[in-house]
Amino acid sequence: MAPEASAPAGSSSHMMKTTKRGRPFLKDTLDLFATLVVSLELTSNKQFFRTYHHSFTTDDAAKNLASLKFSQSNRGPDPRDPSRIVTTTTTTTFSMTREMAKAMCQQFMDARLIENAADPGSNLFKDRGVYVLTPKGLHVLERFMSKNGINGDHLGPVFASQPICMKLLHLERRSVDDEIIVSHSVITALFRRFVGRRPNYPPDSMDGFDAHQRYHERAKGVALLDVADRPVGAKAATVTKHCFAAVTALEWLCDFTSVIGREEAAEMAAQFVRFGLISLVSDKRKNNDSAIIFTVRGAGGGPNSSISQTGEFRCTAKAIYRVTEEGRKLARWDVPEGAIGSPNASSSNIAARSSDDHGSSVQSATAPGGDAKIHRRISMTEKLTVTSEADKKNGKESNTDRLKYIIEEPQLRSLFREFLRSNFCEENLSFYLDVLDFKRKFDVTSSANANSSAESSRSGSGSKATPGQLAMERHHEALIQMAFVIYNTYLAPSSQSELNIDHGLRNELSGYLNDVITSLTGKTFQGRVELEQANAFNATQLQKMIGLYERIQTHVFRLMATDSVPKFIKTPRFLALRIKLDNEDDGPLSDFPVMLGAAMPSVPPGLGGEEEVGGAYVTISQRAAVQDRRSGGERGPSS
Repeated sequence: MAPEASAPAGSSSHMMKTTKRGRPFLKDTLDLFATLVVSLELTSNKQFFRTYHHSFTTDDAAKNLASLKFSQSNRGPDPRDPSRIVTTTTTTTFSMTREMAKAMCQQFMDARLIENAADPGSNLFKDRGVYVLTPKGLHVLERFMSKNGINGDHLGPVFASQPICMKLLHLERRSVDDEIIVSHSVITALFRRFVGRRPNYPPDSMDGFDAHQRYHERAKGVALLDVADRPVGAKAATVTKHCFAAVTALEWLCDFTSVIGREEAAEMAAQFVRFGLISLVSDKRKNNDSAIIFTVRGAGGGPNSSISQTGEFRCTAKAIYRVTEEGRKLARWDVPEGAIGSPNASSSNIAARSSDDHGSSVQSATAPGGDAKIHRRISMTEKLTVTSEADKKNGKESNTDRLKYIIEEPQLRSLFREFLRSNFCEENLSFYLDVLDFKRKFDVTSSANANSSAESSRSGSGSKATPGQLAMERHHEALIQMAFVIYNTYLAPSSQSELNIDHGLRNELSGYLNDVITSLTGKTFQGRVELEQANAFNATQLQKMIGLYERIQTHVFRLMATDSVPKFIKTPRFLALRIKLDNEDDGPLSDFPVMLGAAMPSVPPGLGGEEEVGGAYVTISQRAAVQDRRSGGERGPSS
């Protein structure tokens, strides 16, 4: 084991960068907020004859922000001696006056990380107030603690007693000015979460709901209502469906996404207008009422497009907007519930993938009468959870099906590979996939050889080899080399990725190679196959090797299914992915990478190169998932 030493604690300080609006960059805001909360002792405070648990006062925040320290330790190789592991501790100190501390706490309120306990509707951080964390604030705090390895036992009761934002949608920002990078894909991602996978008409009465249930209802999407209006001279009122109040929209965007404050939320809502997803129904404010109108500009979408060059959003108490026909299409409200999870839920998707096939072939879906039936592709959630009657009798079968699907789906396979790597058995999956690829290439060669033999017999025995035959011979030689690269990598004694396989299988493979090598060269087999020895193998001997590889492959597959898969599906990262899949409103997984606090990149995706391309990603709260499971799953995960 490499020696370990502790490097002297370093000290870093910098002035927080601010945007053109005068607010700190989002990352600094979130880090400072979480550092403050970790340092606070959230207790019970009284105000207006009421007691608020897990709260803090203005004085508490100002006192801690006056001298706030945060230490972070990182382990890694010593730059001067890579064989040694050193632990470097970096201490960051924040120092600010009371007025500056209050201004910083105002930023926390604008970002909807904290709220006034006595008056949640207030947007001002007051001098003598009592404050609590919001569900969004708890989500950010949990992510910070996970990323930095903070225990935070004193915060356990807070997480256990209050609602937590299950899924937070993060919109990527420009590194220069911290502005959200707006693109068609970003607006699509944001709008789908904003309106939900189904129109969210709240229950008539939520008086009997607890805080968790009320929050869950809001998480489904912006609250909708139908607006009846009778124009002057009209006999009957006209009802406009799928409407929402402008203020409600701003609050929703602040609570469930990474936007900071109503101003930024209004800009995103104005983008919805520009993209033709929502439109103004009415604004019945009086002449003396204040009106804040946000306008955004961008490239138009052409004559047949719903995208305009400008869009404006009215931030008034009386403004009512509706979801347009274009918005309903983008939200996929009309797509059947079961088909939402399919990335290709359309009439063109007329085939279902075979559950036994690891490749890209598809089964025919033809009715006896010759008419093709449209089959919905089974969603990822169904494939990972469904069990047949036989599965219920034998738990191993369900894990076998899960493993097949994990191997088929690139994102699941990548996550599974990381899990195996952390458990020092990645070679099992690597061997399985390499043999899969090898068999596929061998089958292609065998079919081509059969065709070539038939052509040769028709053209006469004296004909020269055709270019196609020569190419197949070269391909066959490459296959032989591939077979022994697999052997030397995974099966040779003391190989770099040696498999832990059944002793009898290993002896059978070793005995066969010893017989062949001895007959070809007259030398005893030494445990590894050299290139010149491999080239002497003929097709029959190669096919025998494939048969042995297949038996080892079956052994490795069974080992992964019975030992690795049951552990893998209990890991936080897989559970986060399951929550994501259960809420199939997000579309294809590739559109929304799921990230946990510990796995967050130092620079968000899309912000590392010279040209910054915006995107969106979702982070998952594990504590919220635990809360949901403990409640019996009655509420279900938030959308």
